[in-house]
Amino acid sequence: MKNYIIALDQGTTSSRAIVFNKKHEVVASAHSEFLQIYPKPGWVEHDPSDLWASQSGVLNEVIAKAGISPKEIDSIAITNQRETTIVWDKITGKPIYNAIVWQCRRTQALCQELIEAGHGDYIKEATGLVVDAYFSATKIKWILDNVEGAQAKADKGELMFGTVDTWLIYKLTGGKVFATDYTNASRTMLFDIKNLRWDKKLLDIFNIPQSMLPKVLNSSDFYGEVNISGQLIPICAVIGDQQAALFGHTCFKAGSVKSTYGTGGFLLMNTKDKLVKSKHGLLSTISVSIDDKVEYAIEGSIFNAGSTIQWLRDELRLFSEADDTEYFSSKVSDNGGVYLVPAFTGLGAPYWDMDARGTIVGLTRGSNKNHLIRAGLESIAYQSYDILKAMENDSKLKISSIKVDGGASANNFLMQFQADILNTEIHKAKVLESSALGACFLAGLYTKFFDSKESLEKMSTVTKVYYPQMQKGDRKQYLKQWHKAVSRSLNWLE
Repeated sequence: MKNYIIALDQGTTSSRAIVFNKKHEVVASAHSEFLQIYPKPGWVEHDPSDLWASQSGVLNEVIAKAGISPKEIDSIAITNQRETTIVWDKITGKPIYNAIVWQCRRTQALCQELIEAGHGDYIKEATGLVVDAYFSATKIKWILDNVEGAQAKADKGELMFGTVDTWLIYKLTGGKVFATDYTNASRTMLFDIKNLRWDKKLLDIFNIPQSMLPKVLNSSDFYGEVNISGQLIPICAVIGDQQAALFGHTCFKAGSVKSTYGTGGFLLMNTKDKLVKSKHGLLSTISVSIDDKVEYAIEGSIFNAGSTIQWLRDELRLFSEADDTEYFSSKVSDNGGVYLVPAFTGLGAPYWDMDARGTIVGLTRGSNKNHLIRAGLESIAYQSYDILKAMENDSKLKISSIKVDGGASANNFLMQFQADILNTEIHKAKVLESSALGACFLAGLYTKFFDSKESLEKMSTVTKVYYPQMQKGDRKQYLKQWHKAVSRSLNWLE
């Protein structure tokens, strides 16, 4: 009877629900976009009720689209945009402020204060993260400092904090379960990833009471039940979207790498039980936890990947459909010397410059929209190169191939250029929704819907491989000019 798992994938711009069968095939999917809120330059918010309404809506919609009965659903899995911060009232269950999104830069000044106060080294040592507005801790503090009465309520134990997974679990279980998993906890800048506990010293630094924080469970675990048409269905997996994609690609071996092209770009290398401390601007993070055992990864984050294409479409109006970028980019033989550094919200790994801003350089009278569109796509590949080189330096491993997923992985121009710039094979997965698939795998392993990690690995499929074709001299010149362009964008606000 239990033939399906439903994965809920709550992302930065949309909520998705996907029904998978035992062959890892997508039976049905549904998605709903929701409003992006920009109160001030550099500020990004979501309405938590929009996240819940859209996710709840697509859950019901996908069951109807698949034509299945709730009795046939084995379990539900959750994967989510990470770091995004929601604080709500324990008594009313209502948020006290909008969700502050991972992209939001409003706490830049607070981060600078933390660095100047000498907290950077301790934060890096305990959490594996660098001090940046990207992570949840400074967002929580901002809410407590700026929402009237919030700190007093927190001190009385009347407020709850959660990343998006925690909010969805709370809503799906009717307020019965207040929990997160190790991967999401490891992105808050409050969690000791070696000793696996909320860090008291950091809670004191940020003046955040521990009563606000959720219980931390395995990624593959029991998280309560959801009532769907009278049928109680267990939630059996919770995992941050990028770690979920690593698992969905069956990157189970040390040194295996995946790259997800979404709103941002995220590259993770599995380091198994070894906690690698990066010396090249990468993050150390928990990749998954099963049966009370955690595994680690090193990660590099590109703040603007797909969002760069959205900017070219929506703000500059250079094309009407994102899919058209492949056509326009192919209309010119090269980038014409034009480079776009999409540091709209600063630069992530390996630069970590909150004061960097977007730059277009190399324009001549002959530059046209095709050069600019191509420069936007190329910027995603160049940023990935910078991260991959840092990974190789930290891990002392040569990366021979990368598994890719996400919307932009459907762009043949970008994938070929990525292979050329990295001088590495690019393997495109059959199921591009790798985050949802990874969450599905974890739920199925918990319920015995799937036999083992080995059985998942055997069924893993790649639909296309892109092989590097670029001449060494051309690659060297492209990268030289890219790094020159990046130098122009760094430290812009000062």
